[in-house]
Amino acid sequence: MKRFLFGILAAGLLFSCSDIKNASMDSVLKKAESGDAEAQVEAGMRYYNGSKEVAKDFAEAAHWFRMAAEQGNAEGQYRLGIMYYNGEGEKKDEYAAVRLYRKAAEQGLAEAQCNLGVCYYYGEGVEQSYTEAVRWYRKAAEQGNATAQSNLGGCYYNGIGVEQSYTEAARWYRKAAEQGNASAQHNLGVCYEHGEGVEQSYTEAVRWYRKAAEQGDASGQNGLGICYYNGYGVEQSYTEAARWWRKAAEQGNATAQSNLGLCYYNGHGVE
Repeated sequence: MKRFLFGILAAGLLFSCSDIKNASMDSVLKKAESGDAEAQVEAGMRYYNGSKEVAKDFAEAAHWFRMAAEQGNAEGQYRLGIMYYNGEGEKKDEYAAVRLYRKAAEQGLAEAQCNLGVCYYYGEGVEQSYTEAVRWYRKAAEQGNATAQSNLGGCYYNGIGVEQSYTEAARWYRKAAEQGNASAQHNLGVCYEHGEGVEQSYTEAVRWYRKAAEQGDASGQNGLGICYYNGYGVEQSYTEAARWWRKAAEQGNATAQSNLGLCYYNGHGVE
């Protein structure tokens, strides 16, 4: 089974942890207008997500994130960077996104470090460099960022920007997988299936594939289908194989689509 590197930008905008999240929108805006950076970020997040008090408005979200960013607020810089990267409320500009990610990353914000690593990995808004990608993934991973841990594991697995090591790959995948990262759960399953960096175990492979599959991860669903089809670590069942392959196939997973086609061809688990 081929292993893919998942370099996913952290794009979700969540509320901050301070008491301001419980304040009314009017109170938040009053504090934001007075120059409170934390309130400016909170106002931006509420406009970004929309709420009972305010309609979703990317332009307003970008305005308040910018106000915070210009005061040197790392979260404001990071979130404004996301908006530039996605072209939300601002014209899409990967170079501007990278500048903002870097400002936040240099202040130690793990999410920004991870996103900066992704930009270096793919050469988006910056000269492509696997070495720099690994450097920023590691900074975020060591702070416990699950996406960065998963991506760093992928770099070790494939020997990209770092000396190849299945042991290190499995170690970082496990850290992310135990936090619920579906991509890492699938990838750790691959390591167990093939005995790469861990002792080979179909039972463990199935366990991690299932965790990813139940979160809707198409690669995990495909892997779990393979295990059911062949009876690897689980009681053999064409019906279950076809069921999981269908879930993955409907998400566009080409391998699962091919496997499901074979089930229909042979009448395995389907008419």
